[in-house]
Amino acid sequence: MYQYFKDMAAGIEAKIQQDPDLPNPRKKYALETARLGSRLYSGKDTVAWCGIAVPFDLLNAMGITSCFVEFVGAVLAATGMAEPFLEEAEQAGFVGDTCGFHRTVIGAARKQIMPEPDFLIATTCPCSGGIAIMENLARIFNKELFVLNVPQTDEPRNVRYLADQLKDMVEFISRHTGKPLDLERLRRAIECTNKASATMKAAYRLAQQIPSPTNGRLLINFGIVWPLFMGTPAAIEIAQAYLDEFIARIKNGAPGVADEKLRLLWIQNRIQFNNPLVELLEKEYQTNIVSDELNDIYWDPIDPDDPYPGMARRAITIPFNGNIQDRIKHLRKLARAYQLDGAINPCNWGCRQGTGAKGMISEGLKEIGIPVLNLEVDCVDKRNFAEGQLRTRLEAFIEMLENQPRPQH
Repeated sequence: MYQYFKDMAAGIEAKIQQDPDLPNPRKKYALETARLGSRLYSGKDTVAWCGIAVPFDLLNAMGITSCFVEFVGAVLAATGMAEPFLEEAEQAGFVGDTCGFHRTVIGAARKQIMPEPDFLIATTCPCSGGIAIMENLARIFNKELFVLNVPQTDEPRNVRYLADQLKDMVEFISRHTGKPLDLERLRRAIECTNKASATMKAAYRLAQQIPSPTNGRLLINFGIVWPLFMGTPAAIEIAQAYLDEFIARIKNGAPGVADEKLRLLWIQNRIQFNNPLVELLEKEYQTNIVSDELNDIYWDPIDPDDPYPGMARRAITIPFNGNIQDRIKHLRKLARAYQLDGAINPCNWGCRQGTGAKGMISEGLKEIGIPVLNLEVDCVDKRNFAEGQLRTRLEAFIEMLENQPRPQH
């Protein structure tokens, strides 16, 4: 895996050098992802496997190479390598109707494909399955696990509660590394986070235009992966590249999807393995996936002089946390901002966020005129991917959208 990421980074760098003056947002985003993968597998860095809601800018400020564990499952699925690791987990007793991301990660750890961490940091959101996987990984690697208990609402006492836990986490990390937190370095990291967030917020606003300068591939998985670079100059560079690209596309009349007719939101996880659904939407139906659920700056700027409350509030308000009605409210906000015609929810097998909430999400969006197509799939395990059936359902959904009045946003 180290060589895979190293070769990927070298290839992307070479392509960027061919057109150094272009924004190249997707390439720069992919390059930083490959560089992160290389650091995770290099054996040289202090590594922490984490939950999704961990403040990665804080870890970056402490010199920790960190990533949420589901990253490994997504990479193995995207490269067509997930199946033997899924089988390894299933043979060890992890049943096939649990989350494919987590089964792949457990299989990879059992087959010694995952880098050994120095420690692990779990978060109680977005799912209890994530906690269980982190506990299993801690046993497999025989490493210490720190758990952040993320409250369900961002009322002041809950923010203080989580902020205090983040300070405890800093002490936990310092104990493992032997290095205290450099407060000036943390301040600079938070300033990077604020600048990157403001720049990306401007890019998202441009993506809301009709026709949109983005498409179903430019920002795929972005809102969940990009936070890994928070607190670093790379996060700013990536955000600026997207902003520059969208400005140029709008100026040159070059939309993300030619002759855009319909606009969709992708809810929760993209299907990670190679599949034809996005190409089908864009080429045959001029339908554009203009946003993913997490492609949003849903938090306020963080105070560099007192960052813990801001980092805590950001973790609490991630759309996957808390009351389902708050999540629906966020989806409605995106629907109005992007002037959507519909949404696709892949309903990842074994996932409460996807399958468990699909009925309430469908009803919540239906109330503002946004139909939802629920696709019962495993976003990692292609053994269960019925392409013909899904294509038929997708085509019927698009035809239904074409024949109904556009929502009044």
